[in-house]
Amino acid sequence: MGLKAVHFGGGNIGRGFVAEKLHLAGYEVVFVDVMDSIIDQLQKTKEYTVTEIGAEGEKVNTITNYRAINSKTHEEDVIKEIASADLVTCAVGPNVLKFIAPVIAKAIDQRTEPKPIAVIACENAIGATDTLAGFIKDSKNTPQDRLSSINDRARFANSAIDRIVPGQKPDAGLNVEIESFYEWVVDKTPFAEHGHPDVSAIKWVDDLNPYIERKLFTVNTGHAAAAYYGYARGKKTVDEALSDSDINKLVHDCLGETSNLIVKKHGISTDEQKAYVEKIIKRISNPYLKDVVERVGRAPLRKLSRKERFVGPASQLAESGDKVDALLGAIEQAFGFVDVEGDEESAELSKILKSNGAKDVVGKVCGLEESHPLFDKILPIVEKVQKSVK
Repeated sequence: MGLKAVHFGGGNIGRGFVAEKLHLAGYEVVFVDVMDSIIDQLQKTKEYTVTEIGAEGEKVNTITNYRAINSKTHEEDVIKEIASADLVTCAVGPNVLKFIAPVIAKAIDQRTEPKPIAVIACENAIGATDTLAGFIKDSKNTPQDRLSSINDRARFANSAIDRIVPGQKPDAGLNVEIESFYEWVVDKTPFAEHGHPDVSAIKWVDDLNPYIERKLFTVNTGHAAAAYYGYARGKKTVDEALSDSDINKLVHDCLGETSNLIVKKHGISTDEQKAYVEKIIKRISNPYLKDVVERVGRAPLRKLSRKERFVGPASQLAESGDKVDALLGAIEQAFGFVDVEGDEESAELSKILKSNGAKDVVGKVCGLEESHPLFDKILPIVEKVQKSVK
């Protein structure tokens, strides 16, 4: 029997990154989603293409050997697939993990395979697999008398993923255009004596934390900062924003502050981190990606939360008395990303700003206590933005 991976999330990252790399590694991929339109397309189409775009040109990979199941209507089928699979991955968004946990928990509990299944969440969030595992192990999903032996049936490994998927053409269907650069780093320590899954695209490491924070606080911080400044100044795409010398400097300043944290905390050399920053700026400036600022800026509530790309590094820097001026500037732009068409979180952020006092906004959105050294730095920003939100 060949290798099989069950992947939750039939979106662009799922089809264009995770499933692509699993397919190239020889896995049959079983897509699981609740979106009827995506599942119907996957069931009716025997192949789709992933076009990798870079400065060196384009490369097209054709993806085959996949199936698709709607977990909303065929949960038992999903359970059976996971019970006999080698690997479970997901790219559904951090807020959806709690909804996919119950069906994964049921499947894990039914497993009789001698080798535990590998569970890897591929999300733009720190410790996403730990979060998913927490929901799976909750007493509502896994009988408590089965918890002591769950490691015999499943191993949970955190990951860091890095690949830009721009907005797609309206008539793309299942086909995905994606940047050629990628990084997929996974903690290998949970697999111990069983060995990690054989996926050549994955870099297996003993300590994932430096990779997670370096990626989140460089790629995601820089990408979002460029989008928010670009949106505020009427730019259409991220590359157009970064071609503006003022915005380019503001983004570099943000990454200068996050680099200070990364170098001190993780022992990465200043020169290595500086080179990484320049590589990232070059990547997100790629004009071929046509990355629209509204797409990159969407979900501002998540991006302004406590452990995310702005408040996460700024809070750590403030705790050690380091400079955070540039990050505060980006935070102000993010708070101004309100009532953007098609983005529910930007509408919710607008409501929060209008219906709460500034202190409550900082606590609710950024997750900071009044005693935290960053709190009083963000407070005047919120007060300023509240005056402009009507």
